[in-house]
Amino acid sequence: MAVRRVVPNIQSEAAQESREFYGLLGFEEVMNHGWIMTLASPSSPAAQISVMTSDKTAPVAPDMSVEVDDVDAAYAVMRANGAEIIRPFAGRGWGVRRFFVCDPGGRVVNVLGHR
Repeated sequence: MAVRRVVPNIQSEAAQESREFYGLLGFEEVMNHGWIMTLASPSSPAAQISVMTSDKTAPVAPDMSVEVDDVDAAYAVMRANGAEIIRPFAGRGWGVRRFFVCDPGGRVVNVLGHR
């Protein structure tokens, strides 16, 4: 399994202000679902930040997202090693299959793969 990208998820009620702030650093909006907006660097598209009010599709907002090339393998590895799965697999309408797992420090990680 290979990691494709890691994206910090910033919780904020000030999405517009965050878009303007990170825009000063060269980020541009590449996705906006209202409750979550992703900003990316045009010169390095895997360099991203997501700003969310809350995760409207899950009971908890993740601290970060890790996109892998084989999300099923990642899930199997986490389960086999006794990691705390906070939210089992779920598919979303935008072509993402994901699960949430808790890291040893208590941070929630959204592990995902695009279809």
